[in-house]
Amino acid sequence: MSATRIRVLIVDDSVVIRRLIKEILDSDSRIEVVGVAQNGQVALGKVEELKPDAITMDIEMPVMNGVDCVKALRKTHPRLPIVMFSTLTERGASATMDALAAGASDYVTKPANVGSVMESRQSIMDQLVPKLIALTGSRRLVSGAKKAALPPPQPVPAQAKGPGGAPARRTQPFGLLAIGSSTGGPDALATVLSALPGDLPVPVVITQHMPPVFTKMLAQRLDSTCRLSIHEAAEGDSVERGKVLIAPGGLHMELKTRGTGVSVHLSDAPPENFCRPAVDVMFRSVASVYRNRVLAVVLTGMGRDGAAGAGVIRTAGGEVFAQDEATSVVWGMPGATVMAGQADRVLPLEQMAATIASALTHSQNAAARQAGPVSGGVRA
Repeated sequence: MSATRIRVLIVDDSVVIRRLIKEILDSDSRIEVVGVAQNGQVALGKVEELKPDAITMDIEMPVMNGVDCVKALRKTHPRLPIVMFSTLTERGASATMDALAAGASDYVTKPANVGSVMESRQSIMDQLVPKLIALTGSRRLVSGAKKAALPPPQPVPAQAKGPGGAPARRTQPFGLLAIGSSTGGPDALATVLSALPGDLPVPVVITQHMPPVFTKMLAQRLDSTCRLSIHEAAEGDSVERGKVLIAPGGLHMELKTRGTGVSVHLSDAPPENFCRPAVDVMFRSVASVYRNRVLAVVLTGMGRDGAAGAGVIRTAGGEVFAQDEATSVVWGMPGATVMAGQADRVLPLEQMAATIASALTHSQNAAARQAGPVSGGVRA
């Protein structure tokens, strides 16, 4: 990255949009627009010529669209931050998922109210500038060629203590897996969930920072590639073993006890950490229902959402895993959790699923031993 300003290449077939984005970025002293391109094919040449620190990329363009351009760029520039521009439609969400799967770093949504120039400028500025700064300041430290040499998991002393200051012993198995993620989350979630067994012994709840429509599309795509059953959560959904529920965009997801079971409650309460859904809301909720039976995971993402909630989970006796900096697209959320002392383990993404599965199995086995011998088919 430039020693002074972030060098950005704008790729869009619309002259109006190119000019709008350039004006917005030029207004920030931390950013320098070094060039523009009207399609993906032109962009490939511009990248080699201008060597930008980041790219903004439209999806639908003639000659070469944004998704194909991302695929081509990832062959030669695996870590170059690419932010896609998307529409808040099912088609736009689908195309964005394609781009993220191809290796795009993140996306921003185009303003719905195109009639207001001022509102459009503010919307793009609020979304795009923080993402460019975060992405260029948090380049991946591990390339695909170095994945085999990942460091071992880094344990962090647990907060929960028993009598005499010794670590508290779990007497019940984990009852729930809760995951929070943001920037880079769709790819991280796909990596983790696809490696988990279909007979996972606990329910899974996920908050991924995404707008409406996008979360539904994310759930559908993950469901088609994973052994677990994955759905966008709806009001009143039952929380069941082996079932994965993703918080819908625009709504907080909480869990409530209902008789002998647990169900989903969706809320349009004010955003937390500028987010709705927010990870902190979900984490507080699962801690109140499952207490020390929560295993929480904080994956890649901008900001601090999840760090405070992780503290609530650990105070209740649960455990928290955080993704490490080297494999995070942005080490904001997991980094904040680690720096706050609220992570029991800090793990590379590639080791997360196996460690989760091992922790769930170990907790079940430990609880079985604690419960004592079985007599006549009924545990004593």
